[in-house]
Amino acid sequence: MPDRTPEKLNEELNTAKQVQLENVGALTRDQLTPTAAAEPQGHDVAGHDHAPAAEPSESWWRNPYAPAIASLILLLAGLALDYYDVAFFTKYVRLLWYGVAFLLVGWKVIRSAVQSIPSGNIFNEFLLMSLATLGAFAIGEYPEGVAVMLFYTVGELFQDAAVNRAKRSIRALLEIQATEVTVVRGGRSMVLDPKQVQLGDTIEVRPGEKVALDGTLTQGPASFNTAALTGESAPQTKQTGEVVLAGMVNLESLIQVAVTAGYQDTKLAKILAMVQDAVSRKAKTQLFITKFAKTYTPIVVLLATLLIVVPYFVVDDYVFRTWLYRALVFLVISCPCALVVSIPLGYFGGIGAASKAGILFKGSNFLDVLREIDTVVMDKTGTLTQGVFAVQQVVAVPGTEPAALLRLVGALETKSTHPIAKAVVQHVGAAAAGVVVDNVEEIAGHGLRGRVDGREVLAGNTKLLAKYGVSYPAEVDQVVDSIVVAAVDGRYAGYLTVADAPKADAQQTVRELRADGITKIVMLSGDKDSITQRVAKELGIDEAHGGLLPEDKARYVQQYLNDGHKLAFVGDGVNDAPVVALADVGIAMGGLGSDATIETADVVIQTDHPSKIATARRIARATHTVVWQNIWLAFGVKAVVLALGAGGLATMWEAVFADVGVALLAILNAVRIQRMDFTSKGESPRSES
Repeated sequence: MPDRTPEKLNEELNTAKQVQLENVGALTRDQLTPTAAAEPQGHDVAGHDHAPAAEPSESWWRNPYAPAIASLILLLAGLALDYYDVAFFTKYVRLLWYGVAFLLVGWKVIRSAVQSIPSGNIFNEFLLMSLATLGAFAIGEYPEGVAVMLFYTVGELFQDAAVNRAKRSIRALLEIQATEVTVVRGGRSMVLDPKQVQLGDTIEVRPGEKVALDGTLTQGPASFNTAALTGESAPQTKQTGEVVLAGMVNLESLIQVAVTAGYQDTKLAKILAMVQDAVSRKAKTQLFITKFAKTYTPIVVLLATLLIVVPYFVVDDYVFRTWLYRALVFLVISCPCALVVSIPLGYFGGIGAASKAGILFKGSNFLDVLREIDTVVMDKTGTLTQGVFAVQQVVAVPGTEPAALLRLVGALETKSTHPIAKAVVQHVGAAAAGVVVDNVEEIAGHGLRGRVDGREVLAGNTKLLAKYGVSYPAEVDQVVDSIVVAAVDGRYAGYLTVADAPKADAQQTVRELRADGITKIVMLSGDKDSITQRVAKELGIDEAHGGLLPEDKARYVQQYLNDGHKLAFVGDGVNDAPVVALADVGIAMGGLGSDATIETADVVIQTDHPSKIATARRIARATHTVVWQNIWLAFGVKAVVLALGAGGLATMWEAVFADVGVALLAILNAVRIQRMDFTSKGESPRSES
């Protein structure tokens, strides 16, 4: 990552926040710089550019909806004045009235059409919208020109509104790294910027603080929350001399770490760099209308021109005004309003339906890509499992009640601050209240020893029992989960397993995805491979790999992509952010997920239910169906009316129907998505009655 001073970083962040990003998931390294941030930002699909944002001097309205609202009011008022044939509302007054209404919503589109000419991008929807609406004004159909441009603008605003809900500050991604660190030099402690720390320096990390730099633990043991790097729910205990990485959170006591890597070379810094690099490689899907306009627009303009010129040579009673009128009607009819409005609204309908289901799409193109995926790769902890460390099983020796064992162990664990001990205490609850506990000794890296209700109790790992010469069954060593082994009065008494349980809908997720046509379901996890394989088998997942670092996950995903799979990755931790960015569609768990992953993702499941992935697929398919219904409706009607217009058989009334009428029908069809029921499992969505 580039070396930035705090002042430089703040400058870049403030500049980046001003970028009007349509695709929040498509942040590139260049977009973090003032130069790139200052450039006009395009639509979430390559080739489909919005009109450039207004300069500060032009933004006399702060609300983006204000121009459209003002235009609508003027249009409705003008129609009323026309209807009642008000005396003053004629000629120049009428033209000025509708002209103002038109410019409120149309001047950016016209400006964009003009500005695109020098770059060679002449034939786009901006040009066709400009020609069609100005053509309507040329033949005196002012309300038509205003309405067409207003509908187009409203459609763009609707889509922008959906995307804007997904915008989050990029600051969360960059502030994951610690901004200051306590360094011990010459017996003195000083607080420095992590960039100023030298290799070999010793840093201090207090309980609850993030480790700022990679290094080795010089004063152990210590317990760390490693979720930022591995996604593993269970805390890790490190002994003196073991590696500690930046991004880990110290959970217990003051520790010291000998620095072995500079600020820019830490594992966490590499994760953040991977996020930016992977995002820059994300493929974009062009909307159909953009591709089509490149061919459709020049053809329409050429035909309109020929409609004026050719009759001069073949018609005896040629009248220029007559054929000019027909050409302008032809242009109005050919205006792709039903497409440029209903297609974004169709996608907006899908985005809205998804939002109601607790699913947030950051761009319409991700609806298309999600429908096409054949592979789903998921993280384990926090995605398919609850991400909460809890007691899963209590196994007591014959003759001992599990409740009695829990009571003794739980009471002893109240004297420890270790996360596993806290999970046991939380599970035992009030059952341990009032129990007398004394003579407690904490053996580092082993567990606890003490007297509970007058009985000597050991609670910890198997090394603790071995230390005190307590034998235990060999099968205890085969337990996959984290384990608390107990002995009472020098005899083995049983054990507790502490693990992360699958979410209630995890199996349903796998079942629905497979029924929905997903051919490959994979789980990648930073947790122990034995635990990962057990969870995968329990949920019926095809392939699973555990013990992975972020770069390992990225390597697997890249291999699947190289093999031709269309892939979605689902994750929640900071460690998942690079892979979320690398996938064709990145999906984040938004309830408990990290800000970095949510920021990077293309789709956010706000309820943290993995079964929503299948729901999102059903919504994507329904949206695709409705959008293509609108496309064929628009093409069919316009083809007929275009032929009639060229022959002089269609007037502006038919043009209005072919343009505004079809657009209205298409919009109503698009809105229908909002009323569909997507809760049916394994079935196609059906309309609500």
